[in-house]
Amino acid sequence: MQRYCAYQDRCHKEVRSKLLEIGMYGDDLEDIMATLIEENFLNEERFAKSFARGKFRMNQWGRIRITQELKRRDIFGYCLRKGLEEIEEADYWNTLLEVLLKKSQTVKANNTYQKKQKLAQYAFGRGFEMNLIWEAIKEMEQDGKL
Repeated sequence: MQRYCAYQDRCHKEVRSKLLEIGMYGDDLEDIMATLIEENFLNEERFAKSFARGKFRMNQWGRIRITQELKRRDIFGYCLRKGLEEIEEADYWNTLLEVLLKKSQTVKANNTYQKKQKLAQYAFGRGFEMNLIWEAIKEMEQDGKL
């Protein structure tokens, strides 16, 4: 299990599932979990930070989607906030603009209104906040990039 946790950061839920999968139950499972935590192979805060960084940089996910995925892995409160703090505001804004610009080149629409709606829907599906999406679309329109 140490090798499993050392290969990449894991959350408690993933490790517990893996242990159950290989037939560990009860006190044995809890002892292994406790040992992994004590030896710092398992750290929820570190997992949340690396997960948020990775999904933002590699998949260009927004905060909403990252939050949903962390909650699915039973990451809440402090660790969730710490994970989201890994995303710099300037990078977040630039990524949103980049996502919208890239998508605007492939969107087919009858008019500007439809195109804006499709872009907003796409960015919202990636997990970005609606108020930021419309702000970015407005900025793109003013810059003549829409």
